[in-house]
This record gives sequence, C-alpha cells and structure tokens, in this order.
Amino acid sequence: QVQLVESGGGLVQAGGSLRLSCAASGSIFSINTMGWYRQHPGKQRELVARITSRGSTNYADSVKGRFTISRNNAKNTVYLQMNSLKPEDTAVYYCNAVYPPLSWGQGTQVTVSS
Repeated sequence: QVQLVESGGGLVQAGGSLRLSCAASGSIFSINTMGWYRQHPGKQRELVARITSRGSTNYADSVKGRFTISRNNAKNTVYLQMNSLKPEDTAVYYCNAVYPPLSWGQGTQVTVSS
C-alpha cells in the first residue's frame, strides 16, 4: 500500500507562511481526490483542503483564501501552501486520499504563535 510522509511543518508567527509537502511511496496518479487534514489537540481530524485528479479544489471555510492545495502526480507529491497563518491553525497536519483513505502518516506539526 502507498505510504504517506508529511513534512514542512514548524513554528511560525501569526501572519507568516509555511508550505507542507506530502510524499507518497507509490503513484497517486490513480487516486481521484487527495486531501489535507488537520487535528487540533483533543479534537477529531478535519478535512481542510482537497484536490481532484483534474485539479479541482475545495476548502474549508476556515482556510479559504489563505491555503492553496496542489498536486504533482509525476512526483507523487501533494502540497499545501499556507499563508496568513493564525494561532488557530496550530495543529498536526496530515495528507491522505479522501476516499477510501490510505494508512495515515505521522503528520507534521504546525505551530503558529501570536
């Protein structure tokens, strides 16, 4: 099964930017929709952005206009560009196929200081 490895998280001040990457061990070309999720401490994982194989995107209201998802099927990689970060964006971020999901990776921690 395809394994997913997220990277690019870190500590950033409010208003700053980060670019997350999700590298897949195998081809994602056949996976219709890939997504970025996040999980706040003590809360359920939520889908914040998704992208279809044709490049159509959809965002949660909380990140719309600030985050941009993209994918490079040739590199088996999905990206999440995060701008104008807010303290409430602090969470562990994961990528995965939207349906059916693959095994979850370890995620990458994003911390936004005020």
